[in-house]
Order: sequence, then C-alpha cells, then structure tokens
Amino acid sequence: MFKKGESGNPKGKPKGAKNRSSEEVRTLLLEFVDKNLETLQVEFNKLDGEKKLSFFEKLLKHVLPPQIISLSQLSESDLNFLIEKLRSDESKQD
Repeated sequence: MFKKGESGNPKGKPKGAKNRSSEEVRTLLLEFVDKNLETLQVEFNKLDGEKKLSFFEKLLKHVLPPQIISLSQLSESDLNFLIEKLRSDESKQD
C-alpha cells in the first residue's frame, strides 16, 4: 500500500505516452465509422461547405497528434528520433 501523497510511479507518466482512455475512444470511433461509413457519407453530402469544414476540423482533433509548440513537449525518444533524422538528412546532402 502506498503512503498518502506517494504514487506507484513517482516519476509519473512518461512524456509522449499514450493515454489509454484516448486510445480506447479512438478505437471506438474507428469502429463506428467503419460500421456506418455509407450513412455518414450520405449525411456528410447533405452539409453545406461551411458545415463540412467544421466537421473536418472537429474530426481532425481526434485523428491528428496535438500540435507541438515547444520541444519540452517531446519525449526523450522523440527528440533522439528527430536528431537522428536531421543527421541522416544532412549526410544525404553532402
């Protein structure tokens, strides 16, 4: 048992780790879309241009990763990946 104010993971969730409930919601949304694609397309086609754009804007929030504003938002493995990618791209230019 943990003492008050202590956690089983004192360092907390690692940066970049996926939230399990977010993944579950994403899976449910994908299943819903797969099962209802035809109906969704018919209803989407009925929307005017502005509402179609609004729909896509709302949908993309669930599909795309969040925008990175600061490097401090990246995990160490993400930063290492970017560094290696930059080194690789530099060597290709030489």
